[in-house]
Amino acid sequence: MAETLILPQTHDRQVIYDSLVPQIAALVDSEPDLIANLANSVAALKEAFGFFWIGFYLVKENQLVLGPFQGPIACTRISYGKGVCGTAWAKGKTIIVPDVDAFPGHIACSSASKSEIVLPVFNQAGDVIMVLDIDSDQLNDFSNVDAEGLARIAALLG
Repeated sequence: MAETLILPQTHDRQVIYDSLVPQIAALVDSEPDLIANLANSVAALKEAFGFFWIGFYLVKENQLVLGPFQGPIACTRISYGKGVCGTAWAKGKTIIVPDVDAFPGHIACSSASKSEIVLPVFNQAGDVIMVLDIDSDQLNDFSNVDAEGLARIAALLG
């Protein structure tokens, strides 16, 4: 894949994911370096959707540690089971939060964040090795379309 994304001119997220996933697959398929693949995946998601904050937190010594991201400065470390990211890691499942102020224990890295989706990324053994965290500055900005599209991308990176 070239360093240019070809994105459909639509606001239909399903159509965008259907276009984006094979392009990310082609991008990461030929690159063995995880950090490079995470960085390009975040950039592609940012370009495609323009979300407020997009990034990965990698599991390191029983904490999530900030990895490649795009957006404002973020929390560097998150403990297991804490906030949306730590909860998604602990439960091993995707969490969609329509209003972050209503999520008990939400870790506010930015007051501009209004809604959030976090997906665990698994290795071949089924262990969570990182989470993909996306914040929006809009309330209720994520749906099952996002969960499914992002899960397809996460599966490419695990």
